[in-house]
Amino acid sequence: MISTDPGLNGIGQTAASPLVAQAELIMMEQARQMKVLVVDDSRTLRRILVAELNKVGISNTHEAADGQEALELARTGRFDLMLCDMEMPVMDGMATLHAIKSDPDLRYLPVIIVSGLDTFEKTVKCIEMGAEDYLPKPFNPILLKARVYSTLEKKRLRDLERERLDQIMLEKEKTEKLMLNILPASIAEQLKVKDQLIAGTYANTTILFSDLVGFTQMSAQLSARDLVTLLNDLFTRFDLRGAKLGIEKIKTIGDAYMAAAGVPFEREDHAQLAADMALGMFDDLIDFNQARKTTLQMRIGLHSGPVTAGVIGKTKFSFDIWGNTVNTASRMESTGLPGRVQISEAVRQALGTNFELEERELVECKGLGKIQTYFLNGRLPAA
Repeated sequence: MISTDPGLNGIGQTAASPLVAQAELIMMEQARQMKVLVVDDSRTLRRILVAELNKVGISNTHEAADGQEALELARTGRFDLMLCDMEMPVMDGMATLHAIKSDPDLRYLPVIIVSGLDTFEKTVKCIEMGAEDYLPKPFNPILLKARVYSTLEKKRLRDLERERLDQIMLEKEKTEKLMLNILPASIAEQLKVKDQLIAGTYANTTILFSDLVGFTQMSAQLSARDLVTLLNDLFTRFDLRGAKLGIEKIKTIGDAYMAAAGVPFEREDHAQLAADMALGMFDDLIDFNQARKTTLQMRIGLHSGPVTAGVIGKTKFSFDIWGNTVNTASRMESTGLPGRVQISEAVRQALGTNFELEERELVECKGLGKIQTYFLNGRLPAA
């Protein structure tokens, strides 16, 4: 029975018709932007398919007479859909589909297999191999439109999903790169595996502190941008040197630079590495002064001993080190002289005989009393 209730029919028609019309317009607009490859050995059938595609809004169509030609076209230009006949010479539809799904650069391409009833079993096999859909011969325009639109819509959604995944991977790479800029690589890897407390004790390390002499007075005459640019230039030079030597930068505090050898990987040559780092930093400062037309000076202090290290924070990670070794290294820097590297007795013993040292008088260090220190003048020539 057909309903005679005008209210019911009216509601149904006014609610459904605009939505259907709007969806149709959206699909037509999407279709205009699509690029479709029609593959058939019959020029007449290709023309019929192209004409039907034009009717549903797809005007950017290309043709291939066999599978081999289709693959060549697909590799030279990105397509949104392929309509592929099953029975063709040179390379039939099944072989063409197999080649597409086996190619990492083409497997994204959705394929609709066009086939007659006599090749239905092959068509089913193609669906199992990854064909998006099939279109029986002779063509039904309504069915052609429905399956083409459906395939293009699924591809559009997959493309959006792939773009989102690519964006997620890009953000992940940025995050990992940022973590590596903040944390030692081994520590960053531990944090990636699981959220955990990361702490450890390192028995044999050498801590380096440096401080720029006269920078505070000079910075008062600089703009914020120029100040940051200068420090970034100099500290980047130190970072590159430290990365080559295997020295771990801990942090910067104003114009002070702190680094450690033997953290987070213990190594026997920690003192030698720190000494080479300190001497090289003065070379970097000379180059910096020449390039920037400045006359900055620097003090550096070294001390060897055990430290505790770990990651602090949940939202803003910081890898830091603590202990008397750190405090003593800081005193070695603050009681030193501009242009010199001051080291403790512990560093002298750890260095061995490969460096030229200059003994100082006893130096009064806050919290430590008077202790024996040395100036590190350079590496001795190899015997």
